[in-house]
Amino acid sequence: MKGEAVYVLGGLRTPIAHRGGALSHRRPEELGSLVMRALLARYGLSGRELSSVLAGNAVGTGGNLARLTALMADIPEEVPACTVDMQCASAAAAISLAAAKLASGQGELFLAGGMESASLQPLRVYDEKDPRHALVPDGAYKTAQFAPGDVSADAMLRGAERVMEAEHVTKEELDAFVLRSHHLAGEAVQKGWLADVILPVGTCRRDSGVRPHLSKKLLRRLPPHFGPGTLLDAGNACAIHDGAAFLLLASGDFLRRHHLKPEARLVATASVGGNPAESPRGAMRTADALLLRQGLSYEDLAAIEFNEAFAVIDALFERAHPGCLSRYNRLGGALAYGHPYGASGAILALHLMQSLKLAGGGLGLLSIAGAGGMGEAILLERLSDAASEKWSGEEVHEDA
Repeated sequence: MKGEAVYVLGGLRTPIAHRGGALSHRRPEELGSLVMRALLARYGLSGRELSSVLAGNAVGTGGNLARLTALMADIPEEVPACTVDMQCASAAAAISLAAAKLASGQGELFLAGGMESASLQPLRVYDEKDPRHALVPDGAYKTAQFAPGDVSADAMLRGAERVMEAEHVTKEELDAFVLRSHHLAGEAVQKGWLADVILPVGTCRRDSGVRPHLSKKLLRRLPPHFGPGTLLDAGNACAIHDGAAFLLLASGDFLRRHHLKPEARLVATASVGGNPAESPRGAMRTADALLLRQGLSYEDLAAIEFNEAFAVIDALFERAHPGCLSRYNRLGGALAYGHPYGASGAILALHLMQSLKLAGGGLGLLSIAGAGGMGEAILLERLSDAASEKWSGEEVHEDA
């Protein structure tokens, strides 16, 4: 990223809870504010140091939820806040926007991420003058329109089924990735690899969707969502969840003045669009674009995180890059943890940094597809312990 170097000081997230579960009575702005407050406290910051807050949200009540969240976190009212809606890619887009602002000298410290409560997703009604009012029962809808001519609530699911059919993916192929995700997530839980980035919320202390003992037999019994002859089912599509996650992005000057050591450097970001009828393709399309711009390949990466909203995303990755699978979603993915839409990009960033830590450092990439055929990708470089110890505020690399 050109201009001022952008560093990731650190981040936190809530546990990820099923819709209707342990976090179902907490508004998204409450979840976000808890993470913001705890993250600032972790680094001894009051919030007055912030240049801005950028927060993703996809299915909340609308308005500037980032502002409401920041105020609920006791961040001073002088600090501006902006809500980003790129649907599933919202938090990643918020991080990318914050990084661009920092790199261009528009501030020194940004709080970026997202929050979501699928449990409290409101029902909305089209105005009677809107032609769409006649296309849905009583004019009411929960899912926004993502492409011209399509107001269906299951557009994303149909897009995943469309890609599965086009790529001739098999049920066995998909089930293998479902089992892999839950197994790796179960191992991450058992070994505590994410413990230091998860903030307990009341009695909710762990992710509710991880099922390490999930079996092939159970997956075989799941009925296809669109009927006989189709592939999408409750196993190979991620469940719907609640949660929040945020990162602190800072300049080198800010870190030096406050004697803080960053965990990573944000190297580059990319945002790419494509066919809205095949949104799962957005993850690899955007990752490919970012690596091409940087003159890198997947083999150059120590860790890779794709948001596996659907197992077909994993299948496409393995087909294209079979030699990189050991570095891919090392801690499991959204098929196990879940997908709180507006927060998922920041959750991926946290998991990516933990995966890079396990790998001993290096470059890592996250990518997430969004409704409407969008995608957002971020390239990070984890700073080694030696580099952190030598931190001076200058641009630091692994050979420092």
